[in-house]
Amino acid sequence: MGKKIFSGVQPTGNLHLGNYLGAIKNFVQLNNENGNECIFCVVDLHAITVSQDPKELKNNIRETVATFIASGIDPKKSIIFNQSKVSAHSETAWILSCVARMGWLNRMTQFKEKAGKDKEKASIGLYSYPVLMAADILLYDSTHVPVGDDQKQHLELCRDIAQKFNNDFNVEDFFKIPDPLIQKEFSRIMSLKDGLKKMSKSELSDLSRINLTDGKDQIINKIKKAKTDSLPLPSSIEELNKRPEARNLIGIYSNLSGLTLEKTIQEFSGKNFSEFKEKLSQVLVDTIDPISSEIKRLLNEKNYLDEILSEGCKKADKIASKKVTKIHEILGF
Repeated sequence: MGKKIFSGVQPTGNLHLGNYLGAIKNFVQLNNENGNECIFCVVDLHAITVSQDPKELKNNIRETVATFIASGIDPKKSIIFNQSKVSAHSETAWILSCVARMGWLNRMTQFKEKAGKDKEKASIGLYSYPVLMAADILLYDSTHVPVGDDQKQHLELCRDIAQKFNNDFNVEDFFKIPDPLIQKEFSRIMSLKDGLKKMSKSELSDLSRINLTDGKDQIINKIKKAKTDSLPLPSSIEELNKRPEARNLIGIYSNLSGLTLEKTIQEFSGKNFSEFKEKLSQVLVDTIDPISSEIKRLLNEKNYLDEILSEGCKKADKIASKKVTKIHEILGF
């Protein structure tokens, strides 16, 4: 039996290798598995928890859709839509916020990280966005949700909210309790300039990341300049784990080439980084350059991208509206 999968990506613009290996590559595999029903949402409501330029946000929504399609997600097999166009998400988030407990949200570590020291100035949206995330997932009776390390806690919260709603209103299994699809090792990609920091578009240096719109020459140049240490490549996982930059680059190669970490280490053990970087550059160019070219082509087809979103919104709204009607009946609205 296939899975019902929901996942969302924020339209931050300038998606990079970390987004691809951490999420989008996995989406493509799930999209291609027979029997799966996949919903991929551009979560623009989540995006406005921080200040956004409206014109830039609109362009970023299109760019996210273009990236999905360029990477291999088939809009005929999966539903692709933007969250703000399906009002059931906002309504259900409010209803679930009346079920969720303050103590649960106070334990969310990501809010503490994103709000920083001055939590008093953080928006309520940033604080409560895990409840909106729960609404996103539960509206579609999702059975599985792809998650990385930083989202595991939010999925646990989603499961708790679903269980409490079912118990409070004596409606067993009304909200399905979703299971996590844990991303494989090395789905968390680090900066090319610091193996201890996550790859991010917010890092000032463009050399710290491989953007999904980078061409062949840019990719080769960035890998050439990627930070490494002075030792030959390690011969064991134990040694690799002590060397963050080597671990990151070998992890990227392993993920893209489909080799296990052990086989990758075996292949390059004792070799110098210059030789390894040539091979890594080639596998990156083979993967990213075609995606980059297709993203750029699709961005010139704005009407086509808008049509995909429009069709996806209709399909998503049909499912979500039925669920909201049932929620109204349960609540006595």
